[in-house]
Amino acid sequence: MILLGLNIDHCATVRQARYRSVPAGAEPAVEPDPVALAVQAERAGADGITIHLREDRRHIIDADARRVRESIATRLNLEMACTPEMTQIAIELKPDSVCLVPENRAEITTEGGLDVVGQRERVKTIIDAMAAVGVTVSLFIDPDEPQIALAAELGAPCIELHTGAWANAFYVEDRRAAEWSRLVRGAEQAHALGLTVNAGHGINYVNVAEIRTLPHLHECNIGHSIISRALFTGIDEAVREMRERLNAGQS
Repeated sequence: MILLGLNIDHCATVRQARYRSVPAGAEPAVEPDPVALAVQAERAGADGITIHLREDRRHIIDADARRVRESIATRLNLEMACTPEMTQIAIELKPDSVCLVPENRAEITTEGGLDVVGQRERVKTIIDAMAAVGVTVSLFIDPDEPQIALAAELGAPCIELHTGAWANAFYVEDRRAAEWSRLVRGAEQAHALGLTVNAGHGINYVNVAEIRTLPHLHECNIGHSIISRALFTGIDEAVREMRERLNAGQS
């Protein structure tokens, strides 16, 4: 079975559109509450909850991170920039896993994979710091051979392949085929190096039919598409449907 991780950032984005400053202690009373969504999604079958605590706190805020850690029974995955501040937060929060991602304050959502090659020592420092407190590390990277090879060399047990280029090319046949080949080669390389293969970015209720066939795929982290579907169906049905599509034909 391929696991489904739900990213709840976009629920927090809706909240922040109305409440840019949430008074301390008032978070559960300000709607929509991303932590309440996480608990409900977990009950509907989500295998894990992902949050991205950005440096500018544009959606998930520190109080959300603490509350979701205390509230969910399943796994918490913290997406984070490679900074000393975020490293210390992760050490204190102790999520089940962290995923190291690039951050650009001009972007709406994370675009592109982490340049592990370009910041080797910084990434290695965080991998070691997380290992010391028992937190699994994943690197959010493009399906590029040097990046994958270095991820394994630095001791990261997992990678999350950035599927954005493939998702963006999904309806352009020649580009889609080329991007899919890159993903397949990346997954095969990662598996051969002993890495757990996850995937995320741009996965939706249509293209999930292809991404689920990616070799050695362990988990998909999906946010925007599920939150969007939940506006029409509710989060319970949105999670159930995505999980069923991700594992179509599985008993």
